[in-house]
Formats: sequence, structure tokens, C-alpha cells
Amino acid sequence: MTDEKFLYQHTIKEDTNFNIWTTFPGIYNFGMSSLGYMSIFKTLDLQDNYFVERIFADTDPHNTQLSTKEVDVMSFSMSFEIDFLTIFKIMEKFNIPLKSKDRTEEHPIIFVGGPVVTANPEPFCEFFDVVMIGDGENIVDLMECLRTNKALPKLERLKKLDELGIVYVPAFTEYDTKTKKVTKNGQEFEIKKICSNLPQCVTTPILTENSYFSNTYIIELVRGCPQKCGFCLASYLNLPIRFASYEQIIENIDFGLQHTNKIAFLGALISSHPRFDDICKYIYDKIQNGENIELSVSSLRADSISPQVVQTLVAAGQKHTTIAIEAGSDRLRKIINKNLTEEQIFETVKIAKENGLKGLKIYAMIGLPTETQKDIKEMVELAKKLKKEFKGFDLTFSFASFVPKAHTPFEFCEREDTKKLEKKYEYIKKQFHSLGIKARCSSVKWDYIQALFSRGDRRLNEYAERVYHDVGNLGSFKQIYKEMKKQKLLPDGDYFARREISFEETNPWDFIKTFTTKEDLIKENKRLLGKNG
Repeated sequence: MTDEKFLYQHTIKEDTNFNIWTTFPGIYNFGMSSLGYMSIFKTLDLQDNYFVERIFADTDPHNTQLSTKEVDVMSFSMSFEIDFLTIFKIMEKFNIPLKSKDRTEEHPIIFVGGPVVTANPEPFCEFFDVVMIGDGENIVDLMECLRTNKALPKLERLKKLDELGIVYVPAFTEYDTKTKKVTKNGQEFEIKKICSNLPQCVTTPILTENSYFSNTYIIELVRGCPQKCGFCLASYLNLPIRFASYEQIIENIDFGLQHTNKIAFLGALISSHPRFDDICKYIYDKIQNGENIELSVSSLRADSISPQVVQTLVAAGQKHTTIAIEAGSDRLRKIINKNLTEEQIFETVKIAKENGLKGLKIYAMIGLPTETQKDIKEMVELAKKLKKEFKGFDLTFSFASFVPKAHTPFEFCEREDTKKLEKKYEYIKKQFHSLGIKARCSSVKWDYIQALFSRGDRRLNEYAERVYHDVGNLGSFKQIYKEMKKQKLLPDGDYFARREISFEETNPWDFIKTFTTKEDLIKENKRLLGKNG
């Protein structure tokens, strides 16, 4: 793209012997704002021996620099379960068979990485040759393994990767639906999640007006989250929490401001950085000295918002910011490990208003383990008290329904019935409307599909492909599942999406070893929910 500004030493390569497509399952506009995707591209592009081209959902196959036959590796990032629909569309657009077994030597080796497949790759494993487990900082080691063995047949190259022991190569494994064990040559095995250090900040490598966050220099402050809420994949999958150094952050703020006036901070919980106030003050002082800086931040920790943070956001043009309270009652917040009291929530809103913000967006959930109608009523009552206490302050609540995620303490928990969840939403919408407070609610039915794939097994590969070849809408997901269940190809959908899983069961994702063991998750589940939780 002609308006792209590279912020690193990018060179046009003509004499390389290894070609890579880094592929984003969304349009260019969104992909260019994805720090994880763009950092992988930069890492590969800096290698002298690689020619790397970016591919997006709206890329025209006739306008690519490489043809499919010239590409050695095609990598995908997968952040959301439903991304598979776009991934399949891109593969078909480039005439690449969806299933790994149907591809030949002339097709590229297909990689995938991201939180969805790190947590549980099984529902999608038949579509990808290689699954990266964990952080992507070791991508060059993997590519070098393939480049140096380029002359070997595809299966031999995959064996070389498999021998590294840091990626998942599904072709060499089997799955038993009765035992729910993934094995290799009849033996159990494990893949350890890659957990890299943060020796320096991960930052935006290319600026462009045509990204969702136009001309914005994004800086990753934190990887992971110290709160460890029982349901939170972003927290547990990224343990241990890692902070970029204060010095590196300041250096990158200065560097970014040489090229744009728009800075954004990224992280699951950026305000958990031990020097977050100091970082904000650094920007605040620059603004006070006449610099025009726009600052955007991701969700802030409700019990750690300080006047300094809010003053910085306001000075940098922010009118609203986001906090997460998750539940309406102190009791339920304690159970999910969201150690946040109602008093702290009120103090947060007070600080936000007194220091110049016009409003807050508040994230919350319904259907959490042990939730009762009383907890829902307390959410409404909390909103009512906030509205009364802080007149003229804009409050918007955004609700999602609980989805049990693999590798979290609540992976074992039951998901509430769809009709009951929808009734809770109806109650919330009605009550919030009467209070004059905006309440945005996720689709309970789509959340169910998310839960289906979150705890699904290898049988869902065929289901995903059939849904894609149908219409790919909510009706397709429901109808195709019904048909495959009738054909005895799938169990009842609630088996994956809703039921309570016993601690003794083997799960399809158990061969993925993260920083927290299954025993640790069981112990934390019992601590939060009680012995019978």
C-alpha cells in the first residue's frame, strides 16, 4: 500500500529462497491494527532469507506478488472461534483444499496460531498442518526448520517440525472419542505452551491511515493479567504475567511520537503495570508542554484508576474509558476471583467524573457459576445507585454470557440454559431501559456456539466444514448440528457447550501444557466454588 509507513528497516527482497504468506482472517483495515499479527509479519520480514507477503480477507488473488504455488508457508492467526469461516473463505479463494489430507506437495504448509487454538486446537486440527502453541516469538526457529529442509517431501518437513516438540502437528496423532485422549503412535504426549519474555515492547511496525486505529502507534505494556478471574482465558493462557520495562515504554513513546501523534496502550490489564501512573504522567507532562497527543487505552482496572490516569486520558482527548466489574454483587465477584467491592466501583466512577471523563463503559457477565436472580437484581440496583449518585455521567453497560474456556478454573463448569440466559437479558434490558441506562447484550445463541468449540473435540472438524459450505449463519450452525447428531456423528450439543465436566475426566485439550497444571485449575475451582463446585 502506498500510504504505509514502515517504522523498521524494511527492504525489498529479490533474491530469497523461502516465501511466506502471513494471513489475517479479516479485512486489511482490521489486520493492520492487530498488533500480534503485525509483529509476526515484522519478525519474519526482518529475516534476510524470507520473502513475506501479507494476505487479508479482502486481498485480490490476482494482485498478490506471489502465486499460491510459490508460497512455502501460509500462516493464519485465530483469535475467535468463528474465525474459521473467514479462514476457509481465504483458503478457497486461493484454491487451497481445506483439509490437510487433501493438500499436495504443491500447496503451502498451513500454520495457525492464536488463543483459540492454543487453548484447544482439536475442533480445527484437520485443517492445519501445524498449530503453534503459545506466543509467536519462536516463529523464526520454526521457519528455519522448514527452510533448511525445503528439499524434503512435505511429510518429512512436518516430521522435522514435530521433533522440535514445541508445535502440534495433528497429522501424526490420533483421537479416541471414548477416552478423549489425543495420542501419538499410541502413546500419550504433551506440548508445552511457549512463554516468551518481553525483552522489549511489542509495537506497531507499520503506520497507515487505512487501519481501524488510523495512524496509531500501539505499545504492548503487559502480557497476561494478575487478577486471574476464574473464567478468563486471557489471564490463564498468558501466565505468568509479564511487564515491558518502564524504560522501554518511555523510549517507544518517544519513538512513536516522531511519526504520529496517536499512541495506544495494549494489554489485558494495562493499569496493572507497576509504573502505569508514571507512564501516564510522562504523557501528561508532554501535553502540558504543548505537544498534541491522542492516547487510547484498553480496559482499565476498576480499583486502580487514579486521578493521574484520568487526567492524562482527558488531556489526550479521551471522553470515555472502560472498566470491567463482571458481576453485580460483591458475593459473586468474590466467587469468580474479581476482588472488587461496590465501594471501589463507586470510588472509580467518582474519580473518573471528578477528573474530567464524560462517561464509562462497564463490562459485565451473566450466567456465571452460582449466579442467582438476586445477583442479577443487584446488578440493576448497582446501576440504579450509580445513576443517582453521578447525575449527568454517561454509563453504558455491556453484557456477555459466561462461556466455559479450556485451561481456566471454570473449564469444568456448567453453562446455563439458553432460554434462561435470554430471560435474564430481557429482564436486564427492561430494567436498564426504565433507568435510562444503555445496556448492550451479546447474542446468547452465538455465545453457545463459542462454548461448543471452546470445549469441543476432533469431531467438530467435519461440522465446521459443513457449516462453512452451507450458509455459515446461526441457522446453519443449528441445522447442521441437528443433522450430524441424527447421523450419530456428534453427541448432543450440550455435551460440549453446557454440561458440567467432572474433575476426573480426560479432556481433548489436556495434552496442551500451560503454565498452570490441570491440578492447579481443579484446586482453584474448588477454592472459588467450594468442594462441590
